[in-house]
Amino acid sequence: MAFSMLQLFLLGAFGPRLVDQSVLSPTLLGLTTTIGFGAAALLSPVGGRVVDRAGPRRSLVALLLVSGAALALIAAAPGPGLLLAAVALGGLPQALANPATNKAILAAVPPARRGAVTGMKQSGVQLGAFAAGLPLAALAGGIGWRGAVWTAAAAAAAAALWAHRALPADPPVRSAPPPAPPVPPAPPVPRGAIAWLAVFSFFLGSGIASVNTYVALFGARELGMGPAAAAALVAVLGVAGIAGRVGWSRAARPGRAERLPGALAAGAVPAACLLAAALYVPPLVWVAAVAVGVFAVSANAVSMVLVMQRAAPGRAGQDSGLVAAGFFAGFAVGPPLFGPFAEAGRYGQGWLLVAAEFAAAGALATAWAVRERRRGPRPEAPA
Repeated sequence: MAFSMLQLFLLGAFGPRLVDQSVLSPTLLGLTTTIGFGAAALLSPVGGRVVDRAGPRRSLVALLLVSGAALALIAAAPGPGLLLAAVALGGLPQALANPATNKAILAAVPPARRGAVTGMKQSGVQLGAFAAGLPLAALAGGIGWRGAVWTAAAAAAAAALWAHRALPADPPVRSAPPPAPPVPPAPPVPRGAIAWLAVFSFFLGSGIASVNTYVALFGARELGMGPAAAAALVAVLGVAGIAGRVGWSRAARPGRAERLPGALAAGAVPAACLLAAALYVPPLVWVAAVAVGVFAVSANAVSMVLVMQRAAPGRAGQDSGLVAAGFFAGFAVGPPLFGPFAEAGRYGQGWLLVAAEFAAAGALATAWAVRERRRGPRPEAPA
């Protein structure tokens, strides 16, 4: 999970360096997120079906190899063209990550422990943010940002080898679907709880993506922070997200999980407002980074717990891919909306836009939770 999004966290953490060296403009920096997550959103529904067919080990090894290739292309890119193409390639690992890991959990983990284990694996995404914002940013100070990205590419290749050796073998790939499948084919668009979670994830992802992409540049340009300190904001966001995802996912038991997305998105609204307030009280940017991690970033992990609780039998990969597609579509949309504010130096207005996106996610999730409560409890889905 950490490697699936590492390339985008690195671009966000190294944003001040890339802009200062004229590799990217602030608007193009936001476009990297749009391209990466746009590709992930398009590929996620297909990725879910691929995982259901091929198995989690094959999918995870492919994820890590493609992630390493995307990182290597970013490190070698002479200009924005190849760099943006590499980011698009990185959409494939993102599309495979949630379906493959969710499928592995459903196959190997008892229902009582799935929430806690899901929180731990979802925290891997934020582990990537921490790695980009602290150790790799520190390495970039010594060997340059390209050297740090080459190091990340080598680590991804090593992780692929480890995954191939350590994970249990997948069943043979079916050459054709069984003649009489026990369930009807999955719908091409999400329905029911999966549809609600996909739309919620769209608004949530829009806000999170803007924070991930621009918080370091905000710290460097508006708050007078050096490149290392600005990158550390991404690391703080990652650490807070790890703690929040593990804790809130552990609490997301059936009957309670439905209420958590709305509450967490609502808690993210004042967190975004704190970013705007940091223009006047700069230390608040650290509090805001922690709060965004604890509330907004954690809400995505809870939504994945709900997917596993509600997924139709045998369709955990497909349903995970559909919800992930909504989240990634939000990541593709959020930074371009924020980019003009960053280009004009109007970060306060940009952070208020992020607050509005979190508020929309909270309203949707609360409406869905009320609807579900009226319908009564539902049994947890099998693997």
